[in-house]
Amino acid sequence: MLSGQWTLATALAAAAVLRGAPRTLTAIDATGISALDSAGVLQLLRLADQHGVPGPALRFRPEHQALASTIVDVADDRPPRRRDYGVADALARLGATVVDIGGDLLALVSFLGENLAKLGRLLRQPRRFRLTSTVFHMEQVGLDAVPLVVLLSYLVGAVIAFLGSTILRDFGAEIYVVELVSIATLRELAVLMTAIVVAGRTASSYTAQIGAMKAREEVDAIRVLGLDPIDLLVLPRVLALLVMLPLLTFVAMLAGLAGGVTVGAFDLGIPPQMYLARMHETMQVRHFFVGLSKAPVFALVIGLIGCLQGLKVEGTAQSVGERTTASVVQSISLVIVIDALAALWFMRMGW
Repeated sequence: MLSGQWTLATALAAAAVLRGAPRTLTAIDATGISALDSAGVLQLLRLADQHGVPGPALRFRPEHQALASTIVDVADDRPPRRRDYGVADALARLGATVVDIGGDLLALVSFLGENLAKLGRLLRQPRRFRLTSTVFHMEQVGLDAVPLVVLLSYLVGAVIAFLGSTILRDFGAEIYVVELVSIATLRELAVLMTAIVVAGRTASSYTAQIGAMKAREEVDAIRVLGLDPIDLLVLPRVLALLVMLPLLTFVAMLAGLAGGVTVGAFDLGIPPQMYLARMHETMQVRHFFVGLSKAPVFALVIGLIGCLQGLKVEGTAQSVGERTTASVVQSISLVIVIDALAALWFMRMGW
């Protein structure tokens, strides 16, 4: 039976006593200890753990029992973290990532189906349509993004024209810069740059707005009032994107072509009238429609991901930040993947 004072002041002496304990211990009797604090309790718990003494076999005085129980509850008895190095662990992490991506895609498809069902109900019951909210989000998504989209598209068009002229100058074919800039801008760059800008601005905004409402339990309050969060929060945002992203893409096309015209006039010696005449003669309207046809798809993907991630917020500020980051990353990644697949498909179709 142990006795004496087992406190922080006597910890060294207590450690010497414990080192002399027999190797085979089946019980520890601490009822003879007159003074005990958390340091003494931890020493006794460590001794019991080393010798495999079960909890009931470690006995304390009644006035020390509450302290001992508290220390047992807060003691960190988790096993040390296993070092996750090696090929097997890397493959395990890769497999877990693939499973997570599959789950995210499945959730996105399910969310798309739910929104299509609610949209069908909205068409049957037009009074559910939130016109004011939709127009407000159209202004945020479209008009507020015009300066940034125009600037980036103009600069990208100018850079493409400059780089193309640098290469084509060696072959005396600088005039083909017109076709290079026009096709690249109309088919790919304008819609892709617009979608990336909107994904960075709008998807994060949607996630943060809905996530903050979810954290403050406003979404639950909407359900308690008998309203549908999809009708109230998701559909106005998605419809606003579906309307404004094609318009922003058209503006980006004009800005990109203007960048090519500028480089042609000041660096290549091609007057704007000649540049536009060449573009009118050689370009086909199908390039314009191919690029514009991708905009609604990108708008749907960006809107659904932004709203879905916002609804997944668990109620903390950290969760809002994590979901906002995931929203931007998933939106931009999926937009680029869809654009690559669409480019291959249009090329195979001869469009």
